[in-house]
Amino acid sequence: MGLSNKIGVIADSFGRDLRSNLQTARDIGAEGVQLWAIQGEMDPAKLMLQDRKAIKAYLAELNLELSALCADYGGQGFKNPAENGWKISKSKLALDLALDLDCRIVTTHIGIVPEDPGDPEYAILQEACNELAVYASARGGYFAIETGPEPAARLKSFLDSLNTHGMSVNFDPANMVMVTGDDPVQGVYTLRDYIVHTHVKDGVRLREVDPYDVYGVLDHERIAVMGEGGAGFREVPPGEGSVDFPAYFTALQDIGYKGYLTVEREVGDRPEDDIAAAVKFIGQFR
Repeated sequence: MGLSNKIGVIADSFGRDLRSNLQTARDIGAEGVQLWAIQGEMDPAKLMLQDRKAIKAYLAELNLELSALCADYGGQGFKNPAENGWKISKSKLALDLALDLDCRIVTTHIGIVPEDPGDPEYAILQEACNELAVYASARGGYFAIETGPEPAARLKSFLDSLNTHGMSVNFDPANMVMVTGDDPVQGVYTLRDYIVHTHVKDGVRLREVDPYDVYGVLDHERIAVMGEGGAGFREVPPGEGSVDFPAYFTALQDIGYKGYLTVEREVGDRPEDDIAAAVKFIGQFR
């Protein structure tokens, strides 16, 4: 197939300290990493300039790039006006950190986009996302909404309603097949103008599920537990589920996507082995 995209991994999945996570990513053959920027060693509010320079230097020492940061603050995403002030402020700090580390992308969940644009929550999401989109666009960066909580066509309509492409898409094919039953290959074409980052993840849908049962309240630990198969879907290693990866990668090539293919593994007790296998899996398409 001749994929030329670089391969990334979510380094936090290794469950160690920052430097050990980065070393492990390098050792299994990743070219880039996505890092959580919420708390601990990557808390944007606590990282001074010298800290940022040290992280940047260590990434360069390992010959790794930062594919994206993840700043996801849980709850209802950006659907609760009482929380949006602090969430927007923290999101902006995360984007500033990304830019300081030579990366332009911060991925997030915003909450399920309502079916009806007349729903009051739709306008709340628009207001919050417009503020973030304008902030990112002015700085040459992107906030990227992860696919899965709603069908691709609905997400595209929402993005089309915003003022800039500073709010774009982190495309996760597994979330689509597991939760909404949407076709990720068609989803790539639908969202082609917005995709700035992607995940490589696979899964199967065991029965129809209500997306609000999964994403109504954003809690990644709970969602990971659900991904073990207890809520109508199961996350599995890439190539073992319902994502048609040859067609998915072809679609990304067709739309001219040049960004990262970043492995995400949210379940299982052998993350290093699973992620290393996923890196090799993607390598088969090069």
